[in-house]
Amino acid sequence: MQAKEVLLLLTDQFADWEASYAISGINLVPQYTVKTIAVDGRPKVSMGGLRTEVDYTIEDYHNFENLAMFILPGGFVWQKGRHDNIAAFVRKAREANIPIAAICGATIFLGKHGLLDEIKHTGDELELFQKADGYGGESCYVAAQVVVDGGIITANETAAIEFAHAIFRTLKIHADEDIDAWCDYFRNGMVNK
Repeated sequence: MQAKEVLLLLTDQFADWEASYAISGINLVPQYTVKTIAVDGRPKVSMGGLRTEVDYTIEDYHNFENLAMFILPGGFVWQKGRHDNIAAFVRKAREANIPIAAICGATIFLGKHGLLDEIKHTGDELELFQKADGYGGESCYVAAQVVVDGGIITANETAAIEFAHAIFRTLKIHADEDIDAWCDYFRNGMVNK
């Protein structure tokens, strides 16, 4: 059986830690493989200084029948420009019923493209969404670490563990109780006083 792909969007100065728990957990199970995707084929350097190769460009990727999820980490790029080409890719994935997972600044990006107008969602602060041209989802905003609704996972910048938890449950990489135990362990620590 061919492993389904989970795509991690790379941008210059992407927030490498925000998806790190998720992608490492996904790569530990045989049914999925994490691949990278970007607007171009040049390697990207994360905020932590990791130089990462690109497997696919969004223009050349068409294998939606083998795509299990599209993950968008935060980073400085979301504050610059609209990134209509990435939004078009997200819309194609949504049309193919592919779950989308966005954290930190990537949630604002989804909001400014109207992709959260009718989806319960979270992010860093409602005020940041309200400043984004094109955002109309105020009534769907929830102040929470992570929100899962309508095939979209959103999380704020402090929720890397909760983000991974929601991704693991959506992909069903293990039994729910095992995923919950993992989250509890990493959220509360090995030494829990």
